[in-house]
Amino acid sequence: MTTPVFALTFAEQPRLWLLLAVAALAVSYLIMARRRTTYAVRFTNLDLLDSVAPKRPGYRRHVPAVLMLLALAGMVAAFAKPAREVRVPRERATIMMAIDTSLSMEATDVAPTRLKAAQNAAKEFVRLLPPRLNVGLVTFNGTAIVKVAPTQDREELLAAIDQLRLGERTAIGEAIYASLDAIKTAPKAADGKKVPARIVLMSDGETTSGRPDAQAAAAAKKANVPVSTIAFGTADGFIELPGQDGPISVPVNPAALAKVANATNGTAFTAATGGELKQVYEDIGSSVGYVTELKDITGTFVGISLLILFACAGLSQLWFSRLP
Repeated sequence: MTTPVFALTFAEQPRLWLLLAVAALAVSYLIMARRRTTYAVRFTNLDLLDSVAPKRPGYRRHVPAVLMLLALAGMVAAFAKPAREVRVPRERATIMMAIDTSLSMEATDVAPTRLKAAQNAAKEFVRLLPPRLNVGLVTFNGTAIVKVAPTQDREELLAAIDQLRLGERTAIGEAIYASLDAIKTAPKAADGKKVPARIVLMSDGETTSGRPDAQAAAAAKKANVPVSTIAFGTADGFIELPGQDGPISVPVNPAALAKVANATNGTAFTAATGGELKQVYEDIGSSVGYVTELKDITGTFVGISLLILFACAGLSQLWFSRLP
């Protein structure tokens, strides 16, 4: 399955200069047509012409010429080897989703809660990825756990996302290490080449447990695994815990996550609502789940040009009983 992105290019662009010859023919035709009209008006008895031949071809006499010029232009474009960009689903890649399950995800600044909104968006992300991609799931709070090893079984992933449970503290660095370990278990390519991989990490806070973010980011960069981060939540988030006097503020920290993304050649995103999170996941899915390739469409240009030529010949015979 391919998805068009409507970007046209030509492998032999210098050949498009032949369009100047087509333009020259068009100009020549216009000049000759004007001369014929001037000559007819100057030397013809118009009253006599109206009585002998009251019906004139009018615009129809120009239609075959216009169609011929269009067909020539199409053939020139075909000669330049046109191609368009299409999005093709990746056949080989591993995506690890790392989702924060710290207690701050219970905040209701994102309805109904940060966790519930994150679960809904993550499930949509899984569904939009090409089926042949291997996708895994890591959850992290004070520790990081590989819930689902890289797999093409989407139902297993969706079930695991529904079963997320909250815990104390946040270990972003450990989540990256766990994701890297899971990537190593992904099926190898048939040709033995390394399969491209990426980590998509979603969190609403900063590391309070485990190895530092910078150390984990360095390991990801060394493994050539970009980490795309999503800072999810708002600055006004808060939670209430038993035994605590009053609500506890849990603002999102996009700067900490951006450092991880920048250090691994990944991309940093922020999302303050469930809708924005879904859009971020969609954007990530488009970039990691598909590659852009050039598809040759020379045949399309040749076919259209032939249809125009047939139309030119048919109309010329119908109106003037001759080929152009």
